[in-house]
Amino acid sequence: CTVGTTENRSIMEPIRHIVGRHGKNIRFYEAQCTDIDTATKELVLERLSEKDSEDSAAVQRTVASTTRISYDYLVVGVGGTYNTFGTPGVQEHAFFLKEMGDASKLRRRLKDTIEKASFGSISKEERNRLLHMVVVGGGPTGVEFAGELHDLIEEDLSKWVPELAKEVKITLIEALPHVLPSFDKKLVDYTQQMFKKNGIQLMTSTTVKEVKDTALVVRSTDTGLETEIPYGTIVWAAGIRAREFAHTLRSKVPEIQNNGRGLIIDDYLRVKGTPNIWALGDCTVSKNAPLAQVASQQGKWLAKALNSMAKDEQQLADA
Repeated sequence: CTVGTTENRSIMEPIRHIVGRHGKNIRFYEAQCTDIDTATKELVLERLSEKDSEDSAAVQRTVASTTRISYDYLVVGVGGTYNTFGTPGVQEHAFFLKEMGDASKLRRRLKDTIEKASFGSISKEERNRLLHMVVVGGGPTGVEFAGELHDLIEEDLSKWVPELAKEVKITLIEALPHVLPSFDKKLVDYTQQMFKKNGIQLMTSTTVKEVKDTALVVRSTDTGLETEIPYGTIVWAAGIRAREFAHTLRSKVPEIQNNGRGLIIDDYLRVKGTPNIWALGDCTVSKNAPLAQVASQQGKWLAKALNSMAKDEQQLADA
């Protein structure tokens, strides 16, 4: 979505359509779950209302209403959110790749940057800055986005604005010695070779110390040297962290749920230390990689397991 390869509507479906197809046994709440009582098996839901502030870029959120619902079995799939690691300036100046809104904002930014760079009155130095796209994070998300960005330049910008396409520069920054640290070495080597072939600059063993309005400060972990790099757009894909509800649930059993990265689950996706609660996806801590394919497989397996449990309980009730 960020580079226009896919439209938002092609990968999104209104939840009401899904609920409608499965009958009246599903009740949907558009709300934020803010608390849980594992003893009484109750959830606290808050319905938020949004209001534009005087600054059109900001949105004020207030609690419109609160309700409590009970559960017999609970599945937590709240996902994760971006992790800035407390780096100054990231929240204010970087773009992210977690929500559909992030993709729309980044897409608009890329368009605006190209249009600004096309003005003949700006200096060459300023044009080079605008056309410098920086991706922070050498995991699957950062690598894939850098590749998609390169394809946008080669396949589309080269036709629309050929004089600018050849000046666009892509830099990927990774704190570890190589990209895709959790993948096979052959794939890592292939990726780095392709990046070199396509002119994508790799800065490994490099950490971001600060993000400013038009430049970022990086530090080499090998030499300790700090450098300021001008940029036009910076995309932060350096890692994820669990959302607030996961930490709320962790706080109910702190002696067992003692990993700050998320909910500790067993091989059957059960949240350790809690009765009748399962979790899956990015909000969990397990031996599985935090990938969409893994979460999809977990969801399918858990659905079958819960359906089987419900069938067994019904058979016991009828006996």
